[in-house]
Amino acid sequence: MSWVGRLVHQHRAHLVRVARREGMGSEDAFDVVQEAFQTFLARPAARALVDAAEDSRRSLITMTRNAARNRRRLAAVARPHESQAALLASLPAESASVEELLAAAEDEVRLRGCVQGLGDTQRTVVTLRMLDETDGENVARTLGITPTHVAVMLHRAKANLLACMTAEPAAQRRG
Repeated sequence: MSWVGRLVHQHRAHLVRVARREGMGSEDAFDVVQEAFQTFLARPAARALVDAAEDSRRSLITMTRNAARNRRRLAAVARPHESQAALLASLPAESASVEELLAAAEDEVRLRGCVQGLGDTQRTVVTLRMLDETDGENVARTLGITPTHVAVMLHRAKANLLACMTAEPAAQRRG
């Protein structure tokens, strides 16, 4: 393995300069040179090229240039990733407001109540088809009814849920 050390010591400084001329920063240049060495060492003829110093130098320079150009084309490197406080402050918050969270929780409680108000078979069809995402044929087989009947029951259950969800909350408590 001493030939690998010899190869690295002989060419690394020049290869870093090549990478820097290709527009790489110091860290990226180091990474590009490392990548070039890895590519070179993976070649079957790498050991034989070490003794041919000029051939190995040319191969390593070519690999370094290609790696630098490929890295420069990457979107993560091509565009700067600098945060600007004013820009970040102008973006809408990704989290929901307290009012939105409360409304969602109320809707969920209301939906659970509406589902509980369905008949046993409709509730089972809604649970299997919509929540468990079971296909209609399997639901029909499980319940011992036809797939068409499952579709009709699901349609009626959706209509009942829509009516329940759009009804006034006070009317639901009276009903």
